Amino acid sequence: MSEVKLVKTTIDSSTSSHPIFYVLDTNVLIHDPTSILNFDEHHVVIPITVLEELDSLKSGRHAIAADCRQAIRELDKQLGRADPVAVESGVGIQRSDKGTTLGTLSVMMTETPDNLVMLPTHLNDNKILNDVGFLKQQHPDRRVVLVTKDINVRLKARGCGIESQDYHSDQLLSDIEHLNTGYLEFEGSFWDLVSNVETVQREGQTLHEIDRSVFQQEVFPNQFIVDEADFIARVHTVTEEKVTLLHLNKHSLLECEAWGLKPRDIYQAMALNLLMDPDIHLVNLTGSAGSGKTILALAAAIEQTVPNKLYRRIIVTRSTQGLDEDIGFLPGTEEEKMEPWLGAITDNLEALHWEDENCTSSVEYVLNKVPLMFKSLNYIRGRSFQSSLIIIDESQNLTPHQIKTIVTRAGNGSKVICLGNLAQIDTPYLTPISSGLTYLTERFKGFEQGGNVLLQGVPRSVLAAFAEENL
Repeated sequence: MSEVKLVKTTIDSSTSSHPIFYVLDTNVLIHDPTSILNFDEHHVVIPITVLEELDSLKSGRHAIAADCRQAIRELDKQLGRADPVAVESGVGIQRSDKGTTLGTLSVMMTETPDNLVMLPTHLNDNKILNDVGFLKQQHPDRRVVLVTKDINVRLKARGCGIESQDYHSDQLLSDIEHLNTGYLEFEGSFWDLVSNVETVQREGQTLHEIDRSVFQQEVFPNQFIVDEADFIARVHTVTEEKVTLLHLNKHSLLECEAWGLKPRDIYQAMALNLLMDPDIHLVNLTGSAGSGKTILALAAAIEQTVPNKLYRRIIVTRSTQGLDEDIGFLPGTEEEKMEPWLGAITDNLEALHWEDENCTSSVEYVLNKVPLMFKSLNYIRGRSFQSSLIIIDESQNLTPHQIKTIVTRAGNGSKVICLGNLAQIDTPYLTPISSGLTYLTERFKGFEQGGNVLLQGVPRSVLAAFAEENL
């Protein structure tokens, strides 16, 4: 049987108007399966090693496998009808939203000659780096950039003289300190800054309309305004010239109760205000461990599901390393499989009832009474949840693509609550800036039916507060 040789066609660099070749690592396509569409007029190159890695990871029901399959479908959509020569030289990238061909895509099929190999080829990362080095040698007049989420690969690339960068298309911030906290704090009295105000009473609410120029920073719907004189308000509407504030009472906020739980500080009070508002469909709560994210969300969810009956059920899910692979091998139903991974929910249920005469019986009563469902992220894909309150715990570990997949499952009459701590990201290819929670917070900051709050302090215990600051 004769040996089959790969077609060795040189990339047609003339098809790109700018001299940049972007070589994508596997983790970029997993992070964003449609990433090949985000390089404008440039030339996107996929090494054959990347296709092999996608193929090895595509099987299974876990999130990574689903993302691999979507990335493969997108590549097939772009390259499916091209002949082998065109696949290597470059095919125009079709964008359905623009209806035009912009940029080119090719698969690097050629093997790097032995005399140009920089690194041992026993690792796939090394093979990709060798391919990039060979591409640079083929096109010395062109800029060649390796795009990867793997910091260590970027370090190795630097040592090999290869330009590399992170995938930035879904990173909306350059510094996490600029992330919208959900409130604006003013020293002294806020009203000292206001020269003109129009106050009206509408449906039992007090609304203040003030000039937009009062604020030196951006203002978004459902942000809170807090000052040292105990004034607190929530942004009702924002226009280019005016900002309308909904006046709130600080004492009433702190006394607001959900399933027997009262906020311990003004930040928890602001969070509970958003959680209990039926007109708010998306709430993002961020903060350090022990700041009260989960217990606030759970108390508000039970309050609105059992006594108020605003929602038919509570769906709880979370991102957990190893969950996607392990859940299929655990015995029992989906809820029973998920329960060990959602211990934070049952822990907080006990915290809500620890003063009861029989805490265990109270928790069992709630679990029997409340339509509380534990769902794996895998089983949420393709579903549509109507009149449901969806709690996504540990959402800092989700990519922007994954969090979009979950949030778009919310049907009519549903509410989504995302909880996360950007200082505790457990996935190797995410940072606070590239986390899906950050992406969601920034994308929805102008959404009139959404809000977010960065919780402060660690009310869990003095020990937890000290550990958060000193360990």
